[in-house]
Amino acid sequence: MGAAGEQTRKASADDGRVLISAEQIQKRVGEMAAEIAADYPEGPLYLISILKGAFIFLADLSRAMKRPAVRIEFMGISSYGNEKTSSGQVKVTRDLDVNIEGQNVLIVEDIIDSGVTLTYLTRVLEQRHPKSLAIATLLDKPERRVRPVEVKYVGFRIPDKFVVGYGLDFAEDYRNLSDIRVLGEE
Repeated sequence: MGAAGEQTRKASADDGRVLISAEQIQKRVGEMAAEIAADYPEGPLYLISILKGAFIFLADLSRAMKRPAVRIEFMGISSYGNEKTSSGQVKVTRDLDVNIEGQNVLIVEDIIDSGVTLTYLTRVLEQRHPKSLAIATLLDKPERRVRPVEVKYVGFRIPDKFVVGYGLDFAEDYRNLSDIRVLGEE
């Protein structure tokens, strides 16, 4: 209980309907890691995680890759705030610490829906002249797309539902759930 009788709702493991189980996620992440490692057999591969949502996916994906030269970087991009839909306003909240010119780069994203954020981000990174630039996403909502985005690696295509868990949040809650759940649906 907060001051003046204010209650804070806590995220619980019982919130939402399970859309994708933890076991399904781990199996697919392993398959994606094998595909990516086969496509980039030599030299360093920079995995750029979009904070905060993609950090759990990035950790599992990178550990599942059977190649030594995996380099991890983080960027912060915001277009949601505390809302369930994108504001359409994209901003970089944390930039890279390294130069990616001449490097193989894979953007690791938790979910792609409108494509607004990824369109912006790919333009920003292409200006830095990487050797290659591709996208891997755990979740894809193609029916929500308003900007075209070429996604090379997709974990799961999902319906237009608001999902949380496995790094995805609503107002900073639910990231810690090991599965993907549909929020606001019984």
